[in-house]
Amino acid sequence: MNTRAVAAQTRLELAMTLRRGESLMVTLAIPVGILVFFGQVNPLTAVKGDPIDFLVPGVLALAVMASAMVSLGIATGFERRYGVLKRLGSTPLSRGGLLAAKTLNVLALEVLQVGAIVGMGLSLGWHTDAARVGVAIGLLLLGTIAFAGIGMFMAGTLRAEANLALANALFLVLMFLGGMAYPLAKLPTALASIARLLPAAALAECLRAVLDSTAFPAGAFAVLLVWTVAAPLAAARWFKWEEA
Repeated sequence: MNTRAVAAQTRLELAMTLRRGESLMVTLAIPVGILVFFGQVNPLTAVKGDPIDFLVPGVLALAVMASAMVSLGIATGFERRYGVLKRLGSTPLSRGGLLAAKTLNVLALEVLQVGAIVGMGLSLGWHTDAARVGVAIGLLLLGTIAFAGIGMFMAGTLRAEANLALANALFLVLMFLGGMAYPLAKLPTALASIARLLPAAALAECLRAVLDSTAFPAGAFAVLLVWTVAAPLAAARWFKWEEA
C-alpha cells in the first residue's frame, strides 16, 4: 500500500467532510439527540440501575455506525456515480488504500462524536472508570473498521440510489437490533439470536461490558472480530471504481 497516497487522500477526505456542514451536524446531532431523549424520557424499565449507564455505550456504537457505514458509504457511492473514484483509479491509490484513507477520515470525525456524546453523558450523570476508556477506544476502532468495510462494500458494488436506500434501511434495522437503546433480552428469542450475530449488537454489548465493568462477552467480541476482518476484505476485493 502506498502510504503517501493514503496520507494525501486522507487529508482530502477530511477537508471535504468538514465542508459538508449539514452532514456533520446531523452526524453529531442524531446520536446526542437520542441520548438526551431516552435519558430524559426513561423508557428503559427493563434495565437495572441508571438507564444512562445503558444508553451511553449504545449511543457510542450508534455514532460509529452512522459515520462509518451510512455517511461514508453514501458519500462514496455518489463519488463513484459522478466519476470521482474513476479518476482516483488512475493514481497510485489502490482499493485498499482508498478504504484506509476513508476509514482514517471517519476516525477523525468520530473523535468529535465521542467527545460530544461523552460530554452529554457526563452532564446527565453517567460515569465510568478512566482505566476502561482505553479498552473502549480499541473496541470503537474495531467497530469503525467493520462498519467502514460494510459501507464501502455497498458503495463499491451497488448503484448510488440503491446504496442510498440500503444504507439507510440497514441503519434502521441495525439500530433496532443493535441493543443500543433497548435491551436485546426484550426481543423475541429468534430475533435476539440473529441480532447477536450482527456487528451493531456485538459492538454495543462489548462497549457496555467494558464501560460498566460487567462480565466481558467473549462471544460478542468474536462476532465483532469476524466482521472487522471480513467486511474490509470483501470491500477491497469487490469494490469497483465506477458503475457498470
